Amino acid sequence: MHDEFVMGNEAIALGALAAGVNLVCGYPGTPSTEVLETVAKRRGENVYVEWSVNEKVAMEIAGGAAYAGARALVTMKQMGLNVASDPLMCLEYIGVKGGLVVLVADDPGPISSQTEQDTRSFASFSKVPVLDPSSAAEAYAMVQEAFEISEKYQTPVFLRPTTRVSHGYASISVKDPEEYTVHPVEGFVKDSSRWVIFPRLSFGNHRKIEERNEQLQDVFSDNPLNRIEPEEALLSGLRRGVATGGFNYTYVMEARKKLGAIRTLKVSTPFPFPEKLAVRFLEGLDEVLCVEELDPVIERELIYLCGKYGLQTKILGKMTGHIPRSGENSRDSVTAALAGFMNLPVPAETPEAPPPLPVRPPVLCAGCPHRASFYAVKQAMKGRKTVFCGDIGCYTLGNAMPLDMVDTCLCMGAGLGIAQSLNHLEKDRSCFAFVGDSTFFASALPGVVNAVYNQAEFTLIVLDNSTTAMTGHQPHPGTGRTMMGEVVEKVSIENVLKGIGVTAVETVDPLNHKLAVETVRKTADLPGVKAIIFRSPCVALFRASSRVTIDPEKCIGCKKCIREIGCPALSFRGGKAVADIAQCNGCTLCAQLCPAGAITGGESHE
Repeated sequence: MHDEFVMGNEAIALGALAAGVNLVCGYPGTPSTEVLETVAKRRGENVYVEWSVNEKVAMEIAGGAAYAGARALVTMKQMGLNVASDPLMCLEYIGVKGGLVVLVADDPGPISSQTEQDTRSFASFSKVPVLDPSSAAEAYAMVQEAFEISEKYQTPVFLRPTTRVSHGYASISVKDPEEYTVHPVEGFVKDSSRWVIFPRLSFGNHRKIEERNEQLQDVFSDNPLNRIEPEEALLSGLRRGVATGGFNYTYVMEARKKLGAIRTLKVSTPFPFPEKLAVRFLEGLDEVLCVEELDPVIERELIYLCGKYGLQTKILGKMTGHIPRSGENSRDSVTAALAGFMNLPVPAETPEAPPPLPVRPPVLCAGCPHRASFYAVKQAMKGRKTVFCGDIGCYTLGNAMPLDMVDTCLCMGAGLGIAQSLNHLEKDRSCFAFVGDSTFFASALPGVVNAVYNQAEFTLIVLDNSTTAMTGHQPHPGTGRTMMGEVVEKVSIENVLKGIGVTAVETVDPLNHKLAVETVRKTADLPGVKAIIFRSPCVALFRASSRVTIDPEKCIGCKKCIREIGCPALSFRGGKAVADIAQCNGCTLCAQLCPAGAITGGESHE
């Protein structure tokens, strides 16, 4: 064993490697991404790792590995679980042979997500056991225990870190590589009565699942991950207690240091719920405050148990307004809630808390090719009735002024379906759907097939910056490399579109503004489904060697370069435009727009 200072996601990856994981796959999504990336960096030669094209495919790959007796880890964020839910629900009914751990990172806040959905609730719905770590060290241990539970009970198991666990850092003790478990893979054994899911098999297995989860309630009541602190029945006659889990356990422990001891139930397995332990905790208490994020999972379970066992304990939490019903909790909010619950004054902060930081909205990077793509479409369609359907990615930031080019954004790939429906309903409107190159492979293909088959009429814009930029520049099928470090044949977006039946496919550099505008005008008026691929690399990967300069003698102070594209490298001082060479990437879009020819330099894209 040795100590390492690691991120929570790194701890999970190291825990999986220590458990002898054989296969790791997933799809990048903040806050889960670093788990798979760490496995790729630290894996041994017998561990296979890949970025799959989406979460559904990743779940099926991991499930197949578990069929063969391998230990498999599949990673995603809470939104990705929606995509993976079809195979997951069936995997739960058919069961697994090897250990299958489903890492789903939830995002209270939400900090970088569309929703605040709670995987603990999904666990109950899907009947899949879930472990809820409160720290990096606990996440390291839990992923190893999750593999044991999965194999023993032949079920997938969720590991549900939240953002503060996934992205928090701590010094933890980890195994040396020579201490890692070596997990042999038996191989797939043909047995259609087990691996082919038919209604009769599902019916029988449903009964077994319910019996297993009832058994796990008792097993988890005796698991040290779930505990009562302190074990004494009551503290100095205080007939109140706190029930918590996940990272909120850390907040409660911080609050207890300031407010004094209070009996606490730590729930690390919210499903199946540790019923016997919870009942022992409730006995003798008049009131319990449930401190948790997102859904009132613990609160509902305790209310149910009070009814089942005839306990008079009053359960407080989200449903009673004592804990916020949405958003992320904090050390201060939990301390204030707990102080009110204990009838104590809120401890004063010393020294005085600093003022809140100013709000800085996110923007597209200076020189980002997406800015040029949006601007080209905007100029080409000026004066026409249009709708611009966006998607999830860096390019969602195209909604900001002055571009204002994202009219809708729902989930990955949804822009294609929305554009089709609006066109069917409003024939006089030109419809556009924007999608990134990674998302194109992940979730856009069925939308394109549907459009061609159902004779829709819209323009698909593929923003190809040669990477998965939003989540940290992971490879995808169009980049020509894999997470195993292999150089492979790129999957051509042009060929895929043409193979589906899109006959009008144009590829252009968006930073060649004149040509880009002409291409949009020409293509948008064609009938049926047509596509434009705006191809230019992400500036974070390929920084230009030359910057633009602005001649103050030629600048007429019209602000067109600032008003039209909103590049963060441009500002206005002393009646003249100014370029910040520290931010400028020399894309020359501003130079191409300048009516006075005051901007020069950069790298030509003509």
